[in-house]
Amino acid sequence: TPNDDSLKFIPGTPVMETGSAEFLDTRAALASPLALRLMGIEGVTGVFYGPDFVTVSKDSGTAWSVIKPEVYAMLMEHFSSGQPLFRSEEDRESAGPQDTRILDTDSETVGMIKELLETRVRPAIMEDGGDIEYRGFTDEGVVQVKLKGSCRGCSSSTVTLKSGIERMLMHYIPEVKGVEQASVYVLASAE
Repeated sequence: TPNDDSLKFIPGTPVMETGSAEFLDTRAALASPLALRLMGIEGVTGVFYGPDFVTVSKDSGTAWSVIKPEVYAMLMEHFSSGQPLFRSEEDRESAGPQDTRILDTDSETVGMIKELLETRVRPAIMEDGGDIEYRGFTDEGVVQVKLKGSCRGCSSSTVTLKSGIERMLMHYIPEVKGVEQASVYVLASAE
């Protein structure tokens, strides 16, 4: 992948039938026994499932030479055992993105944005071991997205957003004036 802290593993068998799933902490990984085991490896910070690949991300202080053999062994063991990827069907359904499903309440512009993201952008980003999630379309014409998998924190993600995704959406959909990473707000409760 373009991200030095992420590696894309291809087990040679389908991983996710539809959609993708990302696990950034142990709590999220509880839905998937494989993700939970991978997150237990010291230095692993994220696990991402694509259609036919698993992307594992690590912290910058850990060398791939140290953890890659263990990650590889876990993946081989899991996919050769025939064990399910998720604890339940409900866990699998809630893990995959529903962001580009076109809703009755979506405007024509939003529908076109979602269709381009699903058919043109998502497959290209998955080639690099990542994914993109649609987060909204502002009144100012800005498409908000979230990059996932190997694209999260990648040094070239800004170039991908501006040169690739933004240019394509602005070309096909005149209402789009820009693309930006969606902000993540953490709310703290006052005691």
